[in-house]
Amino acid sequence: MRSDDSRTPTKTPIPREIWILVVSALLIALGFGLVAPVLPQYAQSFNVGVAAASAIVTVFAVTRLAFAPATGPLMARFGERWTYVAGLFVVALSSFGCAFAQGYWDLIIWRALGGLGSVTFTVASMGLMVRLAPPEARGRTSGLYGSAFLLGNICGPILGSLLAGFGFRVPFLIYGVMLLIATTFVAVFLRGAGGREAADDVRPRVLLADVVRDPIYRSLLVTGFANGWTNFGVRISLIPLMAAAVPTLGVAMSGMALTVYALANAIAQQFTGRFVDAVGRRPVLMVGLTVSGLANLVFGWSTTPLFYLGLSAVAGLGASMIMPAMQAQMADLVGADRNGGSALSTYSMAGDLGSIGGTLVAGIIAEVLGFGWAFMVTGAVLLLAIIPWVVIGRRTPA
Repeated sequence: MRSDDSRTPTKTPIPREIWILVVSALLIALGFGLVAPVLPQYAQSFNVGVAAASAIVTVFAVTRLAFAPATGPLMARFGERWTYVAGLFVVALSSFGCAFAQGYWDLIIWRALGGLGSVTFTVASMGLMVRLAPPEARGRTSGLYGSAFLLGNICGPILGSLLAGFGFRVPFLIYGVMLLIATTFVAVFLRGAGGREAADDVRPRVLLADVVRDPIYRSLLVTGFANGWTNFGVRISLIPLMAAAVPTLGVAMSGMALTVYALANAIAQQFTGRFVDAVGRRPVLMVGLTVSGLANLVFGWSTTPLFYLGLSAVAGLGASMIMPAMQAQMADLVGADRNGGSALSTYSMAGDLGSIGGTLVAGIIAEVLGFGWAFMVTGAVLLLAIIPWVVIGRRTPA
């Protein structure tokens, strides 16, 4: 019989504060899933063309990118919690504004304001995860947080379809209410966590000029760009268009592909987050980039539903390794005892820039050469992101 001293150590529990952030993420994603499918149609209801309707999506991403540099100083001044709460409140205000928009330009302005609030609470949430997650469970907590967003994005459109008969404005009202609930939830239950309640955050600051010299940080920027290009740009913008253009697939198949991708991603993250903690950030990240990259190389040539959905699941599996590994590696780099606002906001910008670039460049390639080549370029972007990690070699997390 083994003695008590020889027992395997118990698994590190997830802190209560992390669960609060997870519940908040689920509410945010549910609401976003309600409004995202109706945005272009809502814009077109103001008698504008396809290009103008598409701009309602682009303006959100552009505003996120433009305002990202300001989030670092905000976090340094007010701390992560209040920056997070302020960002959520701004997005709630934006959602109510969209619900009562009287014209196309009203809608554009309110969506731009939503992008400002979105990047604010996104960067602040990363700061809170860095500060509150136990170092030995950073992969697991990142996977849990990411799964909450994915689950909300899956269920949101389903709930939205049930509300279709009530018009375009109702989803924005519901989204605004959900955001106010999430704002109150975080403000009350994260009191005293993730930042000072008043006055400047006195922790040492991670200077961007210093951290950008670190090859791991530069590799994270490259990977963030590639992930944004693929999973927040090309996949969302081109999959519906491809399904509609291929006679053997059809429009309905696009929704199934996005759902299969999200389900595979969410389920796998329950395991890949643990792998990140057990095996290390770099190897899991490199495997994820490889799997997702290879799936995208051939995705654009798939013409049968089985192949189309199967590759979506494989791409989701690859993505489930990328996000927890990136988030955990960023947390290792910044550390819980330092304010990393500038480093985190620049990292967020890399993802937004990739999302915008992927949407535009891959869209042009698809129009000129076809969807097969557009997804091949996307797969190549992911595979090229492996190179910096190969060059720097293995590095023990801080």
